[in-house]
Amino acid sequence: QVRLVESGGGLVQAGGSLRLSCAASGGSLSAYGMGWFRQAPGKEREFVAGISYNGHITSFGDSVKGRFTISRDNAKKTMYLQMNSPTSEDTAVYYCAVAQGIWVEEPPDRYAYWGQGTQVTVSS
Repeated sequence: QVRLVESGGGLVQAGGSLRLSCAASGGSLSAYGMGWFRQAPGKEREFVAGISYNGHITSFGDSVKGRFTISRDNAKKTMYLQMNSPTSEDTAVYYCAVAQGIWVEEPPDRYAYWGQGTQVTVSS
């Protein structure tokens, strides 16, 4: 059973930066794509970024393109989300997830394992 734990969330000023981490245990993740999602109060879960099993292919939601980057270190079983120039619109609970396949996936139902989430609040 794969277990995912997000960290690095908190309060950040608009225009600043924040890095989220997702540490995995209980399985080998090097054969699976991974992703970050977020959910704000009253809104549906939204795809933020995804990365292929080897880190060579990435994809981003339109609202974060050019501001966020995603990376992974398979040796450390950890994935990262670097958030640059956040705005109040980025305030949400951020979740990391492991995909069912090796490539980048966007629909949430293409992910098999989820973390418990970490709150990110952007102050303006």
